[in-house]
Amino acid sequence: MSKVNLALPEVKIREIRINSITGYQGDAEELVKASRCGLKDRERSFSQCMGCGTSKAACMVTLIQDAAVISHGPVGCASCLHEFSFTYRVNAPLRNLQHPTPRHIFSTNLKEKDTVYGGNIKLANAIREVYERTKANAIFVLTTCAAGIIGDDVESVCNEAEDELGIPVVAVFCEGFRSKVWTTGFDAGYHAIARKLIAKPRQRRKDIINVINFWGSDVFSEWFAPFGAKPNYITPYSTVNGLKYASEAAATVQACSTLGSYLGAVLEQEFGVPEIPAAPPYGIAQTDRWFRALGKILGKEDVAEQIIKEKKEKYLPKIEALREKLKGKTAYVTAGAAHGHALLDVLGELGMKAVGAAIFHHDPIYDSGREENDQLAQRVSDYGNVPNFNVCNKQEFELVNALNRLRPDVLLARHGGMTLWGAKLGIPSLLIGDEHYSMGYEGLVNYGERLLEVIENDEFVKNLSKHAINPYTKWWMEQKPDYFLRGGAVNE
Repeated sequence: MSKVNLALPEVKIREIRINSITGYQGDAEELVKASRCGLKDRERSFSQCMGCGTSKAACMVTLIQDAAVISHGPVGCASCLHEFSFTYRVNAPLRNLQHPTPRHIFSTNLKEKDTVYGGNIKLANAIREVYERTKANAIFVLTTCAAGIIGDDVESVCNEAEDELGIPVVAVFCEGFRSKVWTTGFDAGYHAIARKLIAKPRQRRKDIINVINFWGSDVFSEWFAPFGAKPNYITPYSTVNGLKYASEAAATVQACSTLGSYLGAVLEQEFGVPEIPAAPPYGIAQTDRWFRALGKILGKEDVAEQIIKEKKEKYLPKIEALREKLKGKTAYVTAGAAHGHALLDVLGELGMKAVGAAIFHHDPIYDSGREENDQLAQRVSDYGNVPNFNVCNKQEFELVNALNRLRPDVLLARHGGMTLWGAKLGIPSLLIGDEHYSMGYEGLVNYGERLLEVIENDEFVKNLSKHAINPYTKWWMEQKPDYFLRGGAVNE
């Protein structure tokens, strides 16, 4: 089990904490075995692009309803944060939020002079001005590479401002260079929330279950109702007060273990909120385990069995009909780690063949230390191996190479911009931003129907492929996808 330390202002990065990697080429079964006995990262001699931990931390704290966010760095580092304001507005109806509040996003706009003389005073003044403008219930300060390089004492400035203003002013240490596993940014955001916002429980409530997630539709209210509970979503659309008493919940569940690994462990180890010992509910086998694990934690196993029985009676005939239609179809998955594994579960349950995957990083074990939370291991056990399994931190040149070789019937993606490459090659491509869309028994029906729709309506991508220009050379398309991984031809 990963040990958390909220006394420290900075979270330990994933490479050190749980031995996460960004370079691997092989198959899923081999990766699962290696993860149990010692896994070594394979570095790249060439990288095309990477994600940034700052944006991942911002992804979490920006979506808190009554908080404000300051990017402490050059204004360009805040240029990507507007997308979370867009996400907040567009997805608010999924949570029945009728009047979403405007997002409060600011930048200290560090310039060359500030990198010489320091930006502490500029940050202190910015915090005061942001509070005067917004009257936010909490202010988060995101550190950028520039602030980290010049050594600004962000923690002290935030603590002084907190004493002055009487609200939490929270430093989030998430510089992009801190970790090559950009999901460490999620951990940084949650570490900051746990340090400054979550309070010790006044009582233990049986009617609240924490849900660590992104911004998916509200499926958990229906699922939790038979247990006499309701979801406390963390963090999209949560409030500062709602986060404060997350410590009182009966349990914590996750929509994505990549996202919630650290916070789930913090809530269990520091605040006594048990994390459900099961991977998220994608596919029938894993959904069965998930409901049973939840029922056991809540002391309501009979309720869990009744839910499973009723859901299967309703949805299994529809799932079986979809299996018949999708049988023999091939698919390729590209996504973040845990959600990518979840989509592979969905494919296995629907009877489709996963011919490969490009997953953005790999966690050999999550912070809970429980093997039951390992969705890739469950996938291999439930539905078999996945060949051509590539771990890459969004290296699109590797994705295009693999797609060109494998030519699946459909490409499944989680992140925007990735489906473009399938479409250019004439491969029907599906991107669904709602991570809850394929959850549970009903999720299999939802996703199966969309898959059929995409595969059957392929005329556009076929026409596009006739006119699209491939930016990669013929030479690259003839190489193996792992050519630039250490130990490949270029390093021999």
